Formats: sequence, C-alpha cells, structure tokens
Amino acid sequence: MAASLPLWVTASLLVRFESRGPVIFTHERVGLSGKSFNIYKFRSMRVGSEDLEASLNDEELEQYYREFRLDNDPRVTRTGRFMRKRYIDELPQLLNVLMGKMSLVGPRPVTLEELDYYTDSEKKELLAVKPGLTGYWQVFGKGNATYQNGKRQQMELYYARNASLRLDLIILIKTPAVVLRGSV
Repeated sequence: MAASLPLWVTASLLVRFESRGPVIFTHERVGLSGKSFNIYKFRSMRVGSEDLEASLNDEELEQYYREFRLDNDPRVTRTGRFMRKRYIDELPQLLNVLMGKMSLVGPRPVTLEELDYYTDSEKKELLAVKPGLTGYWQVFGKGNATYQNGKRQQMELYYARNASLRLDLIILIKTPAVVLRGSV
C-alpha cells in the first residue's frame, strides 16, 4: 500500500482540481453473508450524478438499467475516464481489503439491485464468498459479460463455486495485464 502512495496523492489532486466535492466516493454494497458495507472509490463523476433521471437521457437510462454501466457515461469527468480505464478509481478499495470487508480476489461486491439478477440459491452461493478487488469476471470477460445475457452471473458464480489458491493466483497474475490494457 505504501508503494501506491504517490498514485493516491496524484489521483486525489486530479479529482480535487477538476471538480468540487469529495475525493473519495462511497457506495453501499452487499458482501459476505449478505452484510452491507460501503465500498470506497476515487470519485470519477460530477457531484450529484446519483440522480440518474436528471443526469441521463432515455437511451442512457435504458442501457444503465440493463447493464449497470454506460459505455460513454456523460456524468464521468475527464480525470474519471482516465482513472476508470486504468482502474485507478478502485485503488481505495484496498482500505476495504484492510478492514476485512473484501479480499484481493473474489466476486465483485454487488448492489441490492444487482442481487435481483440471481436466484435465491445463487445469492447464497455468491454471498458465501468474500467479495474481491479483482476477480474472475474482471480478467476473463468484463466487456461482454452482462447481467442481461446471464454471463456476468455465470462468471461470478464460477468463482464462488471454484475458489481456490490456484484460481486466485491465476487471477492475480492476469490482473496487471488487464489493468495495463485498460480493458473495461
């Protein structure tokens, strides 16, 4: 964590200089055993962007509700776009790892809305594993694996069902290449 300190300082200054508001953004997620916790990220959007109906047009809203993300999100700042492409915005999640809310590898922590895409038995499987900073979905198919087509659920559940030190090491080894490519 100490080695990443210059990156933390640089990212914080860039966020602060580009737009007013907090540097760190918190968002409620569901973790191990269904317990809620706040995930930390560098703020990559303009302040007030949580009001989706006021911030997005109908087409953007449709994509957001389908995929829980947008290809060209108008709410994202210039600095935020760069940080997201390189996953720098997720660096503060190391604090979640240090606090024991997340692990380095696991399924991504989900929102309550995202849980609706899982059956009751799948929810139990997903929430039986601590969420991770990186995971199977991030390194093996983030771009084409959506909740809508069911691939996101399959990938997250694959990890939950097959979690092992070997799989964690494979994911950890592949993660830097994904980050350097800027795969989103």
